Amino acid sequence: MAVKQTHFRRLATAARWPLGVGLTAWRYLWRTTPIHRDEIVGSVPKDLPPPIPGTLAQAGIQPLDEGRGCLFRRRYRTRIRGGRYSATELIARIAADPDSVAPSEFATFQKLDGTSGAMSVGDAYVVRMAGPWDGPVRVATRERDMFRLVTLDGHLEAGQIEFRARDEEELVVFEIESWARSKDWFTDLLYDRLRISKEVQLHMWTSTLERAARLSGGRMVDGIEIHTRKVDMDGPSVDAAAAAATGPRISFRSVARSPEGLRARVASLADLKPNFAPHDLPAVARNAWHVDDYCQELPSEPPGDPIDQGPFELVAKLISTYEFADPSRVRAFYDVDRPLEGRDMLLEVRYLAIRVPVGVRVSQVFDEQRVVDDQPVRVWGWAYQTLEGHLECGQMDYQAWKWLQSGRVQFRIHAVSQLAPIDGPALRLGFRLIGRREQIEFARRCGERIDGLVREQLDPHMHSSVR
Repeated sequence: MAVKQTHFRRLATAARWPLGVGLTAWRYLWRTTPIHRDEIVGSVPKDLPPPIPGTLAQAGIQPLDEGRGCLFRRRYRTRIRGGRYSATELIARIAADPDSVAPSEFATFQKLDGTSGAMSVGDAYVVRMAGPWDGPVRVATRERDMFRLVTLDGHLEAGQIEFRARDEEELVVFEIESWARSKDWFTDLLYDRLRISKEVQLHMWTSTLERAARLSGGRMVDGIEIHTRKVDMDGPSVDAAAAAATGPRISFRSVARSPEGLRARVASLADLKPNFAPHDLPAVARNAWHVDDYCQELPSEPPGDPIDQGPFELVAKLISTYEFADPSRVRAFYDVDRPLEGRDMLLEVRYLAIRVPVGVRVSQVFDEQRVVDDQPVRVWGWAYQTLEGHLECGQMDYQAWKWLQSGRVQFRIHAVSQLAPIDGPALRLGFRLIGRREQIEFARRCGERIDGLVREQLDPHMHSSVR
């Protein structure tokens, strides 16, 4: 009987596959919940998952070191206002019935022993997917405000995932955090290279957050934040590679690479000149150059000078280390021991499988107080100019602004650019077709990313003084 029921569940799941995939794709395309996402490079051991408890039955566990490819540490977070449950009550409801927050058209939780009721350490579940995949997991930890699951043999990933909540003033902060690698190279191809599985996973867990808010009877505040840290597990850690290198230290904002090769590439930029006449920038004509200004509002501060470790100082720090750029689009390499002004940077422009290295040079550092619209503004940032061989000609300014009278804090980009002469007809045609679109998208995502990073790094004790 049990075997027949298992076959019946699998047939039912398979029958839902075409409809489930269609509904999932439709909801993904027409999602209206604001999503703030960013991805940065992580490191070992900072981003490893918590150890698996030694008291947990180890048979069948698919641990992290059995996976393939990079480790992805992803945290999905939303804030819920006006719900009927406290943080511990919400976790208790979800632990009692994980299916209550699962996107049912796409996935459903089932206890392997067929029982229902409270979740306990050692319980095994399977996530039945609307496709030819199952995701068996085991409960590794269960506490009042959280539970953590480990993957079992047959899961598409190797690692752990944690559900947790906490009370924060009048809100409940609900989070899902995962530490996982693909179980094999084909799965890694779909996840990290083609990014198909990555977007499916994103849709699944963001849908779970939306359903958790509905279960609580509350509403989400400021949408959903998704923060990803990508760690190369097959080579030396990022920090270890930099520390082991002799000579100038290179800032790695990518997976670990040859320090010697990168140093040589960065050093070669010193022989290059700007690929335009910088003195012409003040008088550029808009019909020949693109002149763009972008502004991202950030958490504000009390009026007056910037506060210690406040939003202004945090965004200035992120600008100084080029952390504002989405590493899936642009990655930067540079000698961290060189002064900021005059520093050469090797940027790797990325589009699908295409990687184009280009050089830029920091031409100016801003550290001043201005008067804008009769109001004092504190400004910090820097500008770089494009070098010979770049796909574009021009200058980009990245600045942190604080309006001293109101306390508003902003991240601003000012760009003056035009297409550079490009060798190679395919690359030239491709950049003409998508270059401008990608340029605008790059700036937009820089704003979203720096907003997420600033909010993440703010000291929780400072929330009463920032808005």
